[in-house]
Amino acid sequence: TRQGGVSKDHLASLNIGFSRGDSRENVLSNYTILGEVLGFTPDQVAATRQTHSDIVRTVTAKDMGRGITRSPFPECDALVTADEGVVLVVFSADCTPILLHDPVTGIVGAAHAGWRGTAADIAGKTVAAMAALGADPANIHAAIGPNIGQCCFETQSDVPEAMVKVLGGQAEEFIASRSYYVDLKGVNKALLERAGVRNVEVSRLCTCCREDLFWSYRRNGDKRGSQGALIQCRREAKV
Repeated sequence: TRQGGVSKDHLASLNIGFSRGDSRENVLSNYTILGEVLGFTPDQVAATRQTHSDIVRTVTAKDMGRGITRSPFPECDALVTADEGVVLVVFSADCTPILLHDPVTGIVGAAHAGWRGTAADIAGKTVAAMAALGADPANIHAAIGPNIGQCCFETQSDVPEAMVKVLGGQAEEFIASRSYYVDLKGVNKALLERAGVRNVEVSRLCTCCREDLFWSYRRNGDKRGSQGALIQCRREAKV
């Protein structure tokens, strides 16, 4: 959430985005705060340089710190890794964060799915990238985090049309008839299931509704910080 950090004013307080106008010292302090709770240091983190693409990149231990303490990755909106200790982070402020974990191999993935990324099936492509590293989609556990909910995501016809293109007639159940209100969580869950993922948990929280917990691009525009979703590869989790 946006709570518990050191950033001030409209960035208060756990902003983890370097491009929001915050000081580098504040952002690194916020990563340190997160790391003390979750068990990592900022130099273990690999972050995306998000452009609403469907590009997935594979991260190794040599990439730790990219986007945080050293130069970022080229354009991509999802990361996967099989290397012990690597922390993957994706950023959001209404888009859908997706975290993936294979408890058998320890392989993990993280995806940022805006509506364009959703329509390009970045969820399924992230699963495929994990499979290329040795994960079985049937073993993967997925968590779909807070995003702009169907309650607030009113769109033009281009968004529903894009969802129908990627998901076919099944997309209709995720599009409300009152104007166009699209359930991006539902679409991404369906795409993960189509990719073979059997275990998908979905947050009910809406970033636009919950100003106390989240920044929202639709609500705040550019005067906001960035929250994110993080996942770490821990081989000791192997079963």
